[in-house]
Amino acid sequence: MELNEQTITEKFKSTFKITEKPMIVRSPGRVNIIGEHTDYNDGFVLPAAIDKAAYVAITKRNDDQVHLFATDFNEWYQTSLGNIAKSNKHWPDYILGIVDQLQQTNATLQGFNLLVAADIPIGAGLSSSAALECATVFALNELFALHLSKAEMAHIAQRAEHTFAGVKCGVMDMFTSLFGKKDHVIHLDCRSLFYEYIPLKLTGYKLLLLNTNVKHQLSFTEYNTRRQQCEQAVAWINEKIPAVKALRDVTTDMLDKYVRAKDPLIYQRSKYVVEENNRLLQACTDLKKGDIKALGKKMFATHDGLSKAYEVSCRELDLLVDHVRNNKAVLGARMMGGGFGGCTINIVREEAIEKLLEELAPVYAAATGLEMSYYIASVEQGTTVLTQRAEAFA
Repeated sequence: MELNEQTITEKFKSTFKITEKPMIVRSPGRVNIIGEHTDYNDGFVLPAAIDKAAYVAITKRNDDQVHLFATDFNEWYQTSLGNIAKSNKHWPDYILGIVDQLQQTNATLQGFNLLVAADIPIGAGLSSSAALECATVFALNELFALHLSKAEMAHIAQRAEHTFAGVKCGVMDMFTSLFGKKDHVIHLDCRSLFYEYIPLKLTGYKLLLLNTNVKHQLSFTEYNTRRQQCEQAVAWINEKIPAVKALRDVTTDMLDKYVRAKDPLIYQRSKYVVEENNRLLQACTDLKKGDIKALGKKMFATHDGLSKAYEVSCRELDLLVDHVRNNKAVLGARMMGGGFGGCTINIVREEAIEKLLEELAPVYAAATGLEMSYYIASVEQGTTVLTQRAEAFA
């Protein structure tokens, strides 16, 4: 179904068999223009909220029961506020993780009915999990008047991902979902959460997302392994330079001096992160000048680093990037997200998109046996309440 206030309201009422109008919160997925795997290293990122989102419809209950329904899976999950724990499914954990974190802050909650729907593809590297977490925490904050700031909500969502989903992610995905601004990217300092909106002027070009439609099982374990490798490099440098707390503080000279001889692989991983932070800062300058071509070149360099040095790409992602590398209508391309599948993000001249897709789809299918899907992303506003009841703040 097309997701809007009316269709979600009707689905909620028929599902929960109540006449009460729910509050509906929309929380978007994100693209990250450049700055990948830098967020959990206290570095910089350059994301934007997009026009694909998770939607949560919610009403209060008069008891302590939590009744959840996912339209995409046509599945129920029920529990109580006194028995919040990981489910034996996957999707409820993103909601339950938020409830768990709120309870740890002694937030005053009561039971609720919640329906989740989404038009953001799962496993495409567009951060569908963060979108659901942010929609949930935003909705509960509004419904129960918890008076949380957006920054506090971002950290609650991040901790929920750590504890219930088991992914030691950075804060970028949650922050972008909550703080996104239409037609702007966010230059975010992941340490201080200082941020700056930078206009994204893509005159004549579009953001084209090419979905590999694969998600290799390496993703969760290797993601956490990369984080451990980065932390090890920092620990070695910190022994000599106590002011260094994260790779954000590190230079290539430090890596050469204190890491290279100890472990060449950890050196290789860390060097990519240090170089990516520098690339991002230069990319911000490019955007402020309106130099999209320079930005595009940096995107290709980022992909090469992710593929060869950080080793979080895969054959399917590399194929898509390599195919457009010498296409004059494509300014830049790279894998996006945690890796091992998902999407590539491409800056493509608008009138060339159709021809590119016609050429690339059969090549990809022949090489992989898979269908390549695509999305043309527009940059939209962050988390918002679509509708709410007057008694929500009672």
